Amino acid sequence: MSETLELTWEEIRNLPHGSYCLIDIRSAFDTAYGMIPDAVNIPREELEETWKELPADQKMILYCTRGIFSKECAEELRENGAEQVYSLAGGYHGWLVSEKNAEEEKAGGIKDENAPSTDVKSAGEDEEPDVRQKDNEAAADGSEQRQHGERKPNGRSQKALDVEKSIRKRFHKELFSRFAKAIREYELVQENDRIAVCISGGKDSMLMAKLFQELQRHHKFPFELVFLCMDPGYSELNRRMIENNAKILEVPIVFFESSIFEAVYDIEKSPCYLCARMRRGYLYSKAKELGCNKIALGHHYDDVIETILMGMLYGGQVQTMMPKLHSTNFEGMELIRPLYLIREDDIKHWRDYNGLRFIQCACRFTDSCTTCRPDGTGYSKRQEVKQLIAEMKKTNPFVESNIFKSVENVNLNTVIAYKEHGVRHHFLDEYDGYETHDDTEEVPESHGG
Repeated sequence: MSETLELTWEEIRNLPHGSYCLIDIRSAFDTAYGMIPDAVNIPREELEETWKELPADQKMILYCTRGIFSKECAEELRENGAEQVYSLAGGYHGWLVSEKNAEEEKAGGIKDENAPSTDVKSAGEDEEPDVRQKDNEAAADGSEQRQHGERKPNGRSQKALDVEKSIRKRFHKELFSRFAKAIREYELVQENDRIAVCISGGKDSMLMAKLFQELQRHHKFPFELVFLCMDPGYSELNRRMIENNAKILEVPIVFFESSIFEAVYDIEKSPCYLCARMRRGYLYSKAKELGCNKIALGHHYDDVIETILMGMLYGGQVQTMMPKLHSTNFEGMELIRPLYLIREDDIKHWRDYNGLRFIQCACRFTDSCTTCRPDGTGYSKRQEVKQLIAEMKKTNPFVESNIFKSVENVNLNTVIAYKEHGVRHHFLDEYDGYETHDDTEEVPESHGG
C-alpha cells in the first residue's frame, strides 16, 4: 500500500483508527457545501507550506471533490519528501458513492412502498448516502444520523419528522420566522395561488420546500404547491441524490428533462448566465403547463447582497435581486423568492444539524469542485464578492445589513442618472426645474473631512 498513490474509501475505512489524517484541500467556499466527517480543511496552497507540521506517524489522505487536484498535490508532496501521503480516489464524490453503495447493500435493496413518488416518470427509489459514524463521533450527531428507512406507524419518515421539528423548534427564529416575514412583507403568496417550488437539489431549494410545506399546514388561506425539478443533464450520482433526499424529506418532486447542460457546455462567454436564463425559461414553461401562476426560487439574503455588489463592481450599475417579479415572456406568471431574508449560514447550520447532504452546482463546469477544473481556474465573481464581504465584515460587523439596506434607501436627488421601465433619466433633465442644495447630500462620517 505504501507505493499506492490513491486509496479507495473502502481501503481507508479499514485502516486502524488514528493511523491517518483526512485532509480536505478545497477552499472554505467549497467545503461549506459538505465535508467528510472527521476531515480537517487545509487548502492546497496552505498544505504545501505546512505539511511538515502534521503528525509524522499518520498517513495524510487528501481529497477534493473529484480527486484530480488532490492526486496532483499528493504527487508533489511525495516529490518534496512526504512519504505517507495519499489521495482519496474519486474525492468527496467518491466518498458519497461508497457510502451510498454501502447503505444500499445494508438495506438489501428493499424498496419502501410508503415513500412518496418523486417522479411522474418512475424515478429511482434509492437510499440517501448515509453518514458513517466514526468511533469518536459525538452522540448528539448520531441521533441525527439514524437510518433513514425508519418509519412511524402512520407511514411518515422519522427523518422527515425530525427535520420538520427542527424547523418548528430549533430553527424557528432563523428560518421559519424570516420565511414568513418575507411572505408577508413582500406579499409573495396570495389566496388560491398555485406555486411551483423549484428544486435544484441544493440545500436552499430543499429547505424552501420544507418551509412551504410547514406554511401550508398553518396558513390562514388555501394555496397549492407543486415541487418541480428540471433535470438539465445531471450526472447519475447527482440525480440519485436529489431523488433520495426528496424521498427522505417527503417532498413529492415532479421531474422533467431538458438538455441545457449540453447546450451551454461549449459556450465560452458567460455560460452560467445563459444556463440560468434557459433554466428559468424551462421552469416557467413547465410550471404554466402544470397550472401554476408562480415559480419560487431559493435565493437567500446572501445572494441578494452579493448581487448588489456584483452589479456595482463588475456591471457598473446599482440594482438588486428583487423579492418578486412579473414574467416578461410568460403572461400571468410571477417569480418569487421567499428565502429573501434568510441567512446562508443559518441554512448550513440547519443542514448540518440534521445530517443532510445535498448537491452543490451540478453542471459540467462545477460538477467537480472549483479546485478540480482542468485549467486550474477557480473562483467565480460571486465567490470573489462573497470573500470580499467576509473581509469587510472583520472591520465592520454591519456591512451586510448596510449593503442590503442601500437599495432600500436610494435618494434619486443624489444620483447622476437612473433608469425606470427602460427609460434613462439624467439629473440635468430637471436640474433647472427645482433647486438641489448641497445639504441634501448625505456624506458618511468617515469621508466628511
